[in-house]
Amino acid sequence: MSGLLVAGLDLAQSAVLDLAQSAALLPASIPSPSQGTWELGPVPLRGYAFSIILGVVLTIWIADRRWVARGGTSGEIGDLAVLAVPLGLVGGRLYHVLTDWQLYFGEGQDPVTALYVWRGGLGIWGAIAVGALATAWGARRRGIKVLPLLDALAPAVLVGQAVGRWGNWFNQELFGRPTDLPWGLEIDPAYRPSAYLDETTFHPTFLYECLWSLAAFAVVVWLDRRLRLGHGRVAALYVMAYTLGRGWIETLRIDDVQMDDVLGLRLNVWTSVLLFCAAAAWFVLAGRRSGAGGGREEEVYLPGRAPLRDDEQLQDEPGR
Repeated sequence: MSGLLVAGLDLAQSAVLDLAQSAALLPASIPSPSQGTWELGPVPLRGYAFSIILGVVLTIWIADRRWVARGGTSGEIGDLAVLAVPLGLVGGRLYHVLTDWQLYFGEGQDPVTALYVWRGGLGIWGAIAVGALATAWGARRRGIKVLPLLDALAPAVLVGQAVGRWGNWFNQELFGRPTDLPWGLEIDPAYRPSAYLDETTFHPTFLYECLWSLAAFAVVVWLDRRLRLGHGRVAALYVMAYTLGRGWIETLRIDDVQMDDVLGLRLNVWTSVLLFCAAAAWFVLAGRRSGAGGGREEEVYLPGRAPLRDDEQLQDEPGR
C-alpha cells in the first residue's frame, strides 16, 4: 500500500514538474500584429475590415439556419442583411463620432477623418440599434413577424461580435489598463496613451469580449433550445448576456470617451446598465403576455404573408 502511495506521489510530482516546464515555454504576453494592412497589388487588405466582414458572414450563416429551424425560409436573412448591414455600419460610425466628437471636430482636427472607417471606430450600440431598425422595417415589408426574426438573429450576432473584435487587435486599439498577467497584450509605443508610454502590456479587452461573446452564444442557444423561448425573449437574453460582460470590460478600458463620465462611470457602462434592465423587464413581461405561455410563436409570418412551399407551388401550377 505504501509503495503505491509513494508511486502515486512520484507520479503527481512528475506531472507538476512537467506542467511547470510547459508553462515556462508559454509566451509571457500576447504580441500585437506587426502590421494591420497587407497590399495585394493595388488593393489593400485591412485586418480590421476583414474581421468585420468575416463576422457579418458568420452571423448571416448562423442566423439563416436558426431562422429555418423556427419556420422561416432560407435566404431571407441574407436578403434583409443587404440593407441592415450597411445601415448598421453607418449607425456604428455615427455613434462613435458623436461620443468621440473631439477626435474629429476638436481644435486642430480634420473633420474629413470622420469618414475614414478603415482606421477603426465603430460604436456597437449604434450599429445594433440602426441594424435592428433596418431589419425590422425590411421584415414588415416582407410579411415577417419581427420578434421571431430577432430571436433567430440575436445569438448569431454574438458570434459576429466575437470575430469582429479581432479588428481591434489588428488596429492596436481599445485595450485595457496595464497588466503583468501572462496574457497581457503588447502594444507598440505609437498606440499607447501618453499617460502609459512606459507600460508595455495591457489587458486584451478585445480577447475578453471575444471569449465572453462566444460563451454567451452557447448559453443563450442552450436556454433557447431547452425552454423554447420566443416573443423576443431570446433577443432579450442576448442583450442581458452581452451587456453583463460589456459593462465589466468597459471598466478595464483606458481609451478616452469624450463625453463626460456620469457618477464616475463611463458612458458605455451606463448604456450597458440601462439596456440590461430594459432587456430583463422585456424578458419577464413577454413571458407573462396573454397567450405567450413562455413558448415560441406558432407562425413566424404575418397572416396571409407566408411564402408558398414547394408542394403548394406545384399544386398551383396549371395542368397539375
